[in-house]
Parts: sequence; structure tokens; C-alpha cells
Amino acid sequence: MADLRTTLVGHTFRNPLWLASGIWGESGNSLKGAWEAGAGGVVTKSIGSQPRMGYPNPTVVTYEKWGMLNAMGLPNPGIEEYPQEIGIARSAGAAVIGSVFGADAEEFAQLAARMAATGVLALELNLSCPHAKGLGSGIGQDPDQVREVVRAVKRAVKIPVIAKITPNHYDVASLAQAAESAGADAISAINTVRALAIDVRLRRPVLAHGLGGLSGPAIKPIGLACVWQIYERVRIPIIGIGGIEHADDVIEYVLAGARAVQLGTAVAFRGIGIFSGLAKELSERLDALKVHRLEEIVGGAHTTATPQ
Repeated sequence: MADLRTTLVGHTFRNPLWLASGIWGESGNSLKGAWEAGAGGVVTKSIGSQPRMGYPNPTVVTYEKWGMLNAMGLPNPGIEEYPQEIGIARSAGAAVIGSVFGADAEEFAQLAARMAATGVLALELNLSCPHAKGLGSGIGQDPDQVREVVRAVKRAVKIPVIAKITPNHYDVASLAQAAESAGADAISAINTVRALAIDVRLRRPVLAHGLGGLSGPAIKPIGLACVWQIYERVRIPIIGIGGIEHADDVIEYVLAGARAVQLGTAVAFRGIGIFSGLAKELSERLDALKVHRLEEIVGGAHTTATPQ
């Protein structure tokens, strides 16, 4: 059987299949459940300084083949309440990555220090939510602000820092370069793609918030392109996100330059059992391709094509 272990952010993960932030990670038991179902790592829900209710319903539109459109509004219990949930996941042995969001570099740094104190392996900075005003991609579309946030967080913590990059920018790789220059240890790419659905009978957006973020199979080519471009311009590891359901999806991301991937919409649609099933499928597919270790093929597609 092919070796699925992958090493990044100072840790060797048992497989490259991580639970993405925002889908299944609101409680410690859900993080624990994903880990026990075979995830290689679990990323928490994005946590802020204060409890946040999020947007009113409707917040989600599902598409049979494309995936999901959502505008949740970053609902979370706040950093005061969340550490106990991380404790539940860590007590099960889970490799936990803590996700945080803030309005500026100072808030990010304060949250990062609080999250780091819970014992998470690394931090993921949500610089990319497409529908929360003044948060997420509101900061993350500006390379200077990305650099400022990452630098402030690196001063505040000693654990590895992952910058989660938005696809809603004309030069995604420049955002990754800004994060790397400020000391980021890895890049997550991508978050959801800004999108809209309209109810033709009511003549208004379907989601209460209006604009949302599209995830799932429809955005896989976008995610792949972003990982490809980032790999060409940074040296730190990349975690690929967007439309991953099958073994070949994982392999495509790895060939584009990712060392691990995150699953979100696929978990929402198919449940946490997808982790063990996909790990088995991936190992068998690599065997068929005569690949002994997944890490052997990271960035492998770049040797056979000229990037644009």
C-alpha cells in the first residue's frame, strides 16, 4: 500500500486528508468524530474574539452537481468558550489546527495567542471569507495587510502559522508571497469563490445576505490553478482546497504543488465516512500509478508543462 503520510508545519500527518474549517468543526465532538473517521488532520471552525450569531436564514443553497453556495457570516462561540471543544478533540489524539479571524493585525495576534495556548499544532488565519464585511477577504485581498497580519501573529506565537488565501483577487500568488515574506509556514488555498443566486419569482437573492461563497466540484479548477500559481512563486508548503471528492482530485492537487488537502463540501454531502473511504481509494490509486509515497509527486506536473 502506498505511504500517505505527509510532513508539514512541523508534524507528520497520517494522511493528507484534512477536515476543512467551517463544515464539521463547531464542536469538539465533531472534530473528534472526523479524526476517528480517518481524517489526517482537523481544522476548527474559524473563531473570533466574541460570540457571533452569523447571518439569518437562508444561509445555504445546494446544487446537485456543482456543490454549495453559502453565506453563514462566521458564526462561532468566541474564543472564551471554544478551548474546551479543542480539548475534547485533542483528548482523542486528533491533530488539530486552530482557525481564527479578526478585523486587524492586533486582533488576529491576540486571538492567535489564545488559540495557541489550547495546544493546537498550528494556526490557520482566515484571510479569505468572501462575505463577512471587514473580515476575511476584506483584509486578505491586500498584500500589505496580509503581510501585516502574518507578521503580527508570528510575533505573538511560537507554533506554525498557515495563511488561508482568497481566490477573489487578480493575483493570488502575490498574496501567498506576502504571507511567506512575513514568516508564514504554509499556505491554504483556496477559500470559497464569491457568488450569487437569485430567486426569479421573488426577484431577489436567495441567500439572506445576498452574496455568498461557492464551494464544491464547481471550484476545483479554480483551486488547482491557484495552487499551481502559488507553487511557482513560494517555497513554503501548500494545502489545497476546493472540490475534492475522489482520489484523482487529491492527486491533481498534489501534482499542482499541494502537500495536503482539505475536504469541506464533500463532508457536508457524504458525511465523515468519506475520510476512510478516500484514504483507501487514494492508496489503491497510487499503487496503480506505481507511486510508493505521496510526497514523491508533490509539484510533479510542473516538470512536464510550462506555467503561464
